[in-house]
Amino acid sequence: MFDKEYDVIVVGAGHAGSEAAASAANLGCSTLLITMNLQNIAQMSCNPAMGGIAKGQIVREIDALGGYSGIVSDRTAIQFKMLNKSKGPAMWSPRVQSDRMRFAEEWRLLLEQTPNLDFYQEMVSGLIVENGKIKGVKTSLGIEVRAKTVVLTNGTFLNGLIHIGEKQFGGGRAGERAATGITEQLVDLGFDSGRMKTGTPPRVDGRSLDYSKMIEQPGDEIPEKFSYTDLSKPLTNQRSCYMTYTSSEVHDLLREGFDRSPMFNGRIKSIGPRYCPSIEDKINRFADKDRHQMFIEPEGWNTVEVYVNGFSTSLPEDVQFKALRSVVGFEGVKFFRPGYAIEYDYFPPTQLTHTLETKLVSGLFFAGQINGTTGYEEAASQGLMAGINAALQVKEEEAFTLKRSEAYIGVLIDDLITKGTEEPYRMFTSRAEYRTLLRQDNADFRLTPMSHKIGLASDDRMKRMEEKEKKANDFVQFFKETSVTPQEANPVLEEKKSSLINQSGKMFKLFARPQITLNDIRHFEKVSAYIKENDLDKEVLEQTEIQVKYSGYIEKEKNNADKLNRLENIKIPKDFDYTKLKSLSYEACEKMTRIKPATISQASRISGVSPSDISVLLVYMGR
Repeated sequence: MFDKEYDVIVVGAGHAGSEAAASAANLGCSTLLITMNLQNIAQMSCNPAMGGIAKGQIVREIDALGGYSGIVSDRTAIQFKMLNKSKGPAMWSPRVQSDRMRFAEEWRLLLEQTPNLDFYQEMVSGLIVENGKIKGVKTSLGIEVRAKTVVLTNGTFLNGLIHIGEKQFGGGRAGERAATGITEQLVDLGFDSGRMKTGTPPRVDGRSLDYSKMIEQPGDEIPEKFSYTDLSKPLTNQRSCYMTYTSSEVHDLLREGFDRSPMFNGRIKSIGPRYCPSIEDKINRFADKDRHQMFIEPEGWNTVEVYVNGFSTSLPEDVQFKALRSVVGFEGVKFFRPGYAIEYDYFPPTQLTHTLETKLVSGLFFAGQINGTTGYEEAASQGLMAGINAALQVKEEEAFTLKRSEAYIGVLIDDLITKGTEEPYRMFTSRAEYRTLLRQDNADFRLTPMSHKIGLASDDRMKRMEEKEKKANDFVQFFKETSVTPQEANPVLEEKKSSLINQSGKMFKLFARPQITLNDIRHFEKVSAYIKENDLDKEVLEQTEIQVKYSGYIEKEKNNADKLNRLENIKIPKDFDYTKLKSLSYEACEKMTRIKPATISQASRISGVSPSDISVLLVYMGR
C-alpha cells in the first residue's frame, strides 16, 4: 500500500481534513487520509450544529464550490433556522441542529464513496522534509509514506492538554490521546508556534430535564437547506431546542469553585475564544448580569444525550454538577460527561500564503485550528481550499484563491495570513466589508463558475446554477420592462400605507419600495401569470426580490470592490527588498518583510502599514 507515492496526504479527519481529502481526491489526485481513529471522522467535538451568523454563509460557499459540508448538514439535520430574518438579506444566516452520530457516519460514507481516496488509522509523528520541500510523513509505528504534498489538519490534538478543575491530562478530545512530535519538528524547521485554548460544556441526560419549565425554540415553519444541489431535501419533521437561564444562585455556586478553576489559578496560560466564553469567564467579566441564556440542544433524533449550550466550563466536575442542578428545569439533572477545557498548539497563520501553503516548506499546507481558528465551518472551508491547492500544485496548474469581495472564505483566509491571530478566530458578518455582495443566497452565482473551471464543481451543479441565474435575471428584466397603471397599483399601495401613483410606471420602481413585498407584487395578474408560466421556485423568487430591492446597495458595493481589486492586480515580487524604500516607515518595512504580501491590496491590510506607506509602494511599483 505504501510503496506508491501519493499526490496528497491529509493528516487528521476532522471537518478540515474531511473537506481537504474530498476536494483533492475529486480533483483526480491519489489521496491518503491518515487519522488516529477512523471511527471519529468529522466528529462534532463541541455543539451539534452547523452554520449560524456568517458561518452559514461559509457552509453555502463550501457547497457552491463542490464541498460536502452542506450536503452532510442537510442529510443529518434535526432542525433548520434562518437567523436574522428581521434584518436585511446580507445578514440572513442559515443554521441547522445536527444529529451528531449521523453527521459523522454520513461524512464517512461519502468519503468511502469518493474515488482516489485511501484511508489509514495511525498517529503521524513527523514529516519528511528534504531541501525545503515536503516529501511525506512518518507514523508512530515507524512507517514512512511518501507524497508530493501534505495537508496538516490536526485540530486540538497537537500536544493537547485537557483541564477539569485541578485535574489535567493529555488528550486531543475527551477519551482520545494527544498527538506528539509534529510541533517540535516544525519549530526545528523554523516555524513559530503558540498555544490556544477552547472549551466545551457538560453533556446531560435529556430524560432528567423538565422541559415544561423551559422556553421552546422550534425550527422554521418552512425549513430551507444548505445545499444548492438536489442531493438533499428540506426537513419535513423537526426537533425543538429549549432555552433557560442561569441565576444569581447558580453564579454564586460557580464562584465557590473559582479557587480550583484552571482559568483563574494559572494552570491555563493560553487565550480562549472571545466570542464563546466559558460560564466562569462570563460571570467574572459580566458581574453586573444576574443571568445568562442557556440553549438546550438535542444531540440527535433518537438519543437522549443533550448539549448544554452556554455552559462551557473547566470547573471541577462537582461544582459543575451542583451549579447546574440550580438551573430552572435542571433540578434533577444527570451528567453523561462533564465540561472541560483543552489547550493545544497552533501556528500563527502569517506563516502561510493565500493558498494556505507554508512559506517555509514547499508543498506543506495547514488548515483548521492549527491556523488559530475556531468553529467547524471555518475549519471546513480552509480544508477545502488547502485540498484544492495541494491538488492543483501536483497537477502543475494555477493556484485557486478567493478575494475578500468574492467570498467569506476569502475574508477568512486574508484576515488570517495578513493580520494573524492571537486568540481563536471566529467569522462574523461584520468582518466582511462587502457583505451585501457575499450573501448566503447567491454563493452559487459567485463561486460555482470558478470551481467548475478548475474541475471540482460538477457539470450538473453548473447547469443548475446557470438555469437559476437566467430565471432570476429574466424576472428582474420583466419588472424593468412591465408597466403598471394607477388603477392596478393604488389599492395595494393604499393598503401598505405607501405613496399612491398618479400615472403609469415601471413595476421595478414600485417593487423597490421598502413597504412592498413579493407577496404584494404577486397580487398583480401579470406577475402571478409570469411566475406560473415560468415555473419559478422559492430560490428564484427570493433572488429576484433581493436584486430588485437592494440593487442600489449592490451596485455601490460592486463599484467599491472594483476599486480595491485594482490594487489586487498590482503584484509585489516574492523576494522584494522593502529596505531599499527609504520612505517606508520602520514598522511597515519590518511587517511587510515578515508577511511578504502578494499584492498592494494585501499590504494595505497589514496592521501598522499606513496609507502613506502604500503610496510609497504604489509610486515604486508604478515605475
